[in-house]
Amino acid sequence: MERIPLAIVGSGGMGTRHVFGLAELERAGLNPFDLVAVCDVDNARAERLADEAAGRLGRRPAAHTDLESAHRAGAAAIDITTVPRFHHTLAADAIALGLDVMVEKPVGLTIAAARALRAEIAGTDRILSVAENFRRDPTNRLVKALIDEGVLGDLRYFHQSSGGGGNLMAISMWRHLKDESGILFDAGTHYTDLMEYYLGPATSVYAQMRLFEKTRFNPAATGGAPASNPGGVYGQSQAAMPAEFTATADDALFAMVNFESGAIGQYAENRAEHGRPGWARSLHGSAGAVEIPKDRSGEPLVLTLDGTRTYAGAEILPLAPGFRLDDATAALFGGARATAYGLDFETVDRLLLAIEYAEFGSCIRSRTKPEVGLDEGLRAIALCYAMMESGAAGGTIVTIDDVLDGAVREYQASIDSAIGASF
Repeated sequence: MERIPLAIVGSGGMGTRHVFGLAELERAGLNPFDLVAVCDVDNARAERLADEAAGRLGRRPAAHTDLESAHRAGAAAIDITTVPRFHHTLAADAIALGLDVMVEKPVGLTIAAARALRAEIAGTDRILSVAENFRRDPTNRLVKALIDEGVLGDLRYFHQSSGGGGNLMAISMWRHLKDESGILFDAGTHYTDLMEYYLGPATSVYAQMRLFEKTRFNPAATGGAPASNPGGVYGQSQAAMPAEFTATADDALFAMVNFESGAIGQYAENRAEHGRPGWARSLHGSAGAVEIPKDRSGEPLVLTLDGTRTYAGAEILPLAPGFRLDDATAALFGGARATAYGLDFETVDRLLLAIEYAEFGSCIRSRTKPEVGLDEGLRAIALCYAMMESGAAGGTIVTIDDVLDGAVREYQASIDSAIGASF
């Protein structure tokens, strides 16, 4: 079957990780794409990514500095891996050129930005896939199977808490700047997508939010080891970032979330934790509860039913006979009923990105809607901003609908002004 000509727009760390994912798909014989171009406003970065792609894919894409030149080079689809503030405008430009689009989450830096993109795609037949990888982890697929098959009974309560980071830079400086995304939004849209994947639509939230660490430090700028460097691809850019800078984005959020089903969620994200880094996620129902490991860890689920019977990893499978991974995930993770998979973070990261590409290619060929499209991406940012809007207002109850329609947007207003977005 003829391959789909693809361009990656954004040649930094995330673009590099996406090339790694495409290479995993190529290695498995499942790659539907021909990477014909990579783009970046920094031509040197684009050339480096083209070299990386040549080594991993066996052919070198052309390096470009703008989307239109990549389109002229033959791209029929694009993958947007820039910093978040450009996601919605680049996606809109690509749609106007008649291209199918996969865009890294968040689909827009604000609700107004995502709504602007929705207006651009309305009435077209273009595919828009939001690259949300956490729900594609086989462990999260098994959680969903347990829910769908009624193993947990009626869902009652979701809990997630995590902490770490102290006063150090998390991957990149922009993750600490409010009008560039901020760490709570950058990480939070993963988790809000998962909440609705597990529990269905959220309806309202109330929260508290803080900026604890107003000054952040970057040890990579002075020759030290980066505090965080997923995939090992950010080191060069981290070394060029300031050794010390002022943070403008909040770094801690503590929220309660109400769901349409009647379930309630408790969410705590503290990216200024100076104690031992922590992680916990669990889902509780009328029949039992499941403890869920950190995404991309490969660790097993632990299921407890009626407070007495505990199952871990593959022991859970007989309780979910309908659990099956899609073909691409099964091929990459070792079987249609793979559970814990014992792979390192970097490998899992690449494989999940490969799955995103496999689905995107399938959707282009069949002209079908992706699992995570504009609507799902918009709800993920709406739930995240509902928590942040509530926190900024000191704990006022905020509904998801009020955030979606712009009735509540005080926290986002300054970001909209910075990026030129409006209702």
